[in-house]
Amino acid sequence: MGLIAFLKTQFIVHLLIGFVFVVSGLIINFVQLCTLILWPINKQFYRRVNCRLAYSLWSQLVMLLEWWSGTECTLFSDQATVDKFGKEHVIIILNHNFEIDFLCGWTMTERFGVLGSSKVLAKKELLYVPLIGWTWYFLEIVFCKRKWEEDRDTVIEGLRRLSDYPEYMWFLLYCEGTRFTETKHRISMEVAESKGLPKLKYHLLPRTKGFTTAVQCLRGTVSAVYDVTLNFRGNKNPSLLGILYGKKYEADMCVRRFPLEDIPVDEKEAANWLHKLYQEKDALQEMYNQEGIFPGRQFKPPRRPWTLLNFLFWATVLLSPLFTFGFGIFASGSPLLILAFLGFVGAASFGVRRLIGVTEIEKGSSYGNQEFKKKE
Repeated sequence: MGLIAFLKTQFIVHLLIGFVFVVSGLIINFVQLCTLILWPINKQFYRRVNCRLAYSLWSQLVMLLEWWSGTECTLFSDQATVDKFGKEHVIIILNHNFEIDFLCGWTMTERFGVLGSSKVLAKKELLYVPLIGWTWYFLEIVFCKRKWEEDRDTVIEGLRRLSDYPEYMWFLLYCEGTRFTETKHRISMEVAESKGLPKLKYHLLPRTKGFTTAVQCLRGTVSAVYDVTLNFRGNKNPSLLGILYGKKYEADMCVRRFPLEDIPVDEKEAANWLHKLYQEKDALQEMYNQEGIFPGRQFKPPRRPWTLLNFLFWATVLLSPLFTFGFGIFASGSPLLILAFLGFVGAASFGVRRLIGVTEIEKGSSYGNQEFKKKE
């Protein structure tokens, strides 16, 4: 094991990376708070500034995937579709099977220059998660309780507010509503059977309200829907902890572009279109499991240096005073100060672990275990 590979497995290194992410995130959140004064003066300037502030935070996670673990992401698509990446507003539909599926999506948005302006329809609980939810709040992310009767007006208002967004925007939808588990899949297929819908093998039954509402509210703004089906070679099931330990994965993403005018305007017909799309996604997963490859031409967009340079900037700014402070504490010989410092380190470790826990499948929401039994 080389020195670099050894360092990637060390807890103290993980703690320092977490320290940089958390402290830089809090600084960025504070700056975002200060930018609120720009909203009544120049809303579009406020948005552009916050896109770049968000990039400075999210790109640190992308750096872990691209530069720390060296994970490769391969696109399976066509040249005409790839040529449009980063040059239009779009809705993204991504399967929700893996702990780092969002991170694979982010690395693609980074490579095509839309990481800072990427959006998502997120569960409201995330709004209260430090760094993640706070940053999303300033980015005008649409939050929902996943109870349509309560969410309808909030979601519609949030989507319509994005109609004049100045940066090219990729709006991500997890139409399954929650991450795939065997229990949720079983319940979901019971619902499919009760509604007379075709059963799916690799996906949960898509929940159509969010999709049809997004399409309806963003017509005239978004140009297309990108369907993305993600899988990992070698039947791997990667985790954020694995990325932190420097494990390298190979992600394959099949991307298909559907012009928005091809999606029915009628809500019921648009819902049927989405169900058909998920049947096609299921067939793509079946093909991948059998042949180890998606259809289409392979593209490997090159990683850009900005994520690494951004992290090195924050590491230089934040770790130098931390090391100086820590050395001064131990040099003082004061047991009280040393214990207080170690307590701070322990608290920081706990906080980083809790943030990582947000992505873990087994700690995901129970949404789906009960909600799939209810009517949309």
